[in-house]
Amino acid sequence: MATLNYLTQIHFDHGAIKHLAKGMQRLQMQRPLIVSGPNLAVQTLREQLPDNVPFVLFSEVPSNPTESAVLQALEVYRVADCDSIICIGGGSPMDLGKAVALLARQPGPLAQYAATQGGRGKIRDVAPLIAIPTTAGTGSEASVASVIICEDGRKLTFVSDLLLPRLAICDPQLTLGLPAGLTAATGMDAVTHCIEAVLSPIINPPAEAVGLDGLERAIGEGNLLRAVRDGQDADARWHMMMASSEGALSFIKGLGAVHAMSHAVGRIHELNLHHGTLNAVILPAILRFNHAHAGDKYMRLRRAMGLAPNTDLADFISDLNQSLGLPINLKQMGVSDVHLDGLTDHAMADLNTTTNPRKPGVQDYQQLFLEVLG
Repeated sequence: MATLNYLTQIHFDHGAIKHLAKGMQRLQMQRPLIVSGPNLAVQTLREQLPDNVPFVLFSEVPSNPTESAVLQALEVYRVADCDSIICIGGGSPMDLGKAVALLARQPGPLAQYAATQGGRGKIRDVAPLIAIPTTAGTGSEASVASVIICEDGRKLTFVSDLLLPRLAICDPQLTLGLPAGLTAATGMDAVTHCIEAVLSPIINPPAEAVGLDGLERAIGEGNLLRAVRDGQDADARWHMMMASSEGALSFIKGLGAVHAMSHAVGRIHELNLHHGTLNAVILPAILRFNHAHAGDKYMRLRRAMGLAPNTDLADFISDLNQSLGLPINLKQMGVSDVHLDGLTDHAMADLNTTTNPRKPGVQDYQQLFLEVLG
């Protein structure tokens, strides 16, 4: 039996930020906490707030959000007597904001609500939240999930329909001029979401179709390469933001081993590696690993990406990464043999392992980590 859910209200187009005030009014948001990374779009948001709404800002968001930062933001929320949250930025502010929205209404500790700890059913109330992406990658504005590095070092995934933002405002103008490297890394995050969602064995044909459409926009129509080569290409930016949101809409059916491995490496504090870049580097190895376990889905992926029927998907993604200027292995990102300890255990325990089409075992992950290390 398939259970199908679609999802939240999204205002999507150039200039969509103008809908913020009406969205706040609809959600009765009078004193929101603004959660943001350090980016210029905060001033744009400030200009859109009604005159009677105070500007309460938390901007100390790590690139890999931590429970410690969540608690700091929660303290700001409580001291300022906030009633809601507006997240603006990449996936990190949105993931952190979702965790704050949860703890604003329910008691800690945060880890008890993680999906792998049986926490999904414990999430019964969260503060209202609006999400405004300024990158095109994570799709967190359209996702029921949040990923946080908890105090014990585990990178945990929190999943609930209640964590889905009440409103998403997707304004591609906010991504114009994003640096080429960040455009490439976030774009490959969206591509990975679409691919892993399609390959997930969970039955949800509408979500799968959305993922394939996202791949067509990003790769088949060449919009990722266009956005990287010309950061002011408004049309390419529109399609990449759509592909990013579609990645999240599609991964309602789950992700896979790429994300399990990426989360394992991404939790290493001293490295502080970018999630989208990790996904891009790891993706070819998992495409090889899954190849004989995906039925006709590789054919459908090739078709969506505009590739010849005999194209090797892993080789294609490796070549694409190089064209985008991304690393070819984890060593180029600063990972070494000393960091391998514990990675397999974390990947095995990650929620996304359960929806990989081929179930990796301990030895599989050990070999895969060696392969992507380079």
